[in-house]
Amino acid sequence: MNSVRFVAPAVLLLSLSGAAWADAAESLRAFVRDVKSGQSSFTQTVTSPDGAKQKLSSGNFSFARPNRFRFDYAKPYAQTIVSDGVKVWFHDPDLNQVTVRKVGDALGSTPVALLTGSSIEKNFALKNQPDKDGLEWVQATPHETGGTIQWLKAGFKGKALMAVEIADSFGQRSLLKLNDLATEVTLPAATFSFSIPAGADVSEQ
Repeated sequence: MNSVRFVAPAVLLLSLSGAAWADAAESLRAFVRDVKSGQSSFTQTVTSPDGAKQKLSSGNFSFARPNRFRFDYAKPYAQTIVSDGVKVWFHDPDLNQVTVRKVGDALGSTPVALLTGSSIEKNFALKNQPDKDGLEWVQATPHETGGTIQWLKAGFKGKALMAVEIADSFGQRSLLKLNDLATEVTLPAATFSFSIPAGADVSEQ
């Protein structure tokens, strides 16, 4: 069976409401504490370890705490990743393949766990970074070693989360942006449900 073509889930760039935060780490804590739902289109750039190659992708993202989310990749090829808070479905229409995993196994110390979960310090250590490109940055490093994510950096401008950079264990860097985020939106229950297409090759892990 062909393996799932998994694109590292995009993470969102969010405008946070309320008073200005003391620093980027506190802004991230406030996001996890206060922002319960959101949706936006996204763009993602993945750079190879030697910096010579880049892959671009784009699509739409929705989330509702705790641990419910949906990524609909449109380019360069279609792919859907859906979590109902219990299970996560990875659907590749070109391969007609679906992989199903428990949400805890699928997320772990990942960017999605950081931004759609209910806590930060449980899985990540936060440390403010020097300002760069006009943004205030915080780095989130997983407590558990040996995973696919080495670290994640979130960049804020004022109250708005403007950029997320991810370094994985293969040396790749991913830069993710949300283009038109709306927060505290009411999302239909069907947003986070998935029906396995007829004839799909299904693997449950």
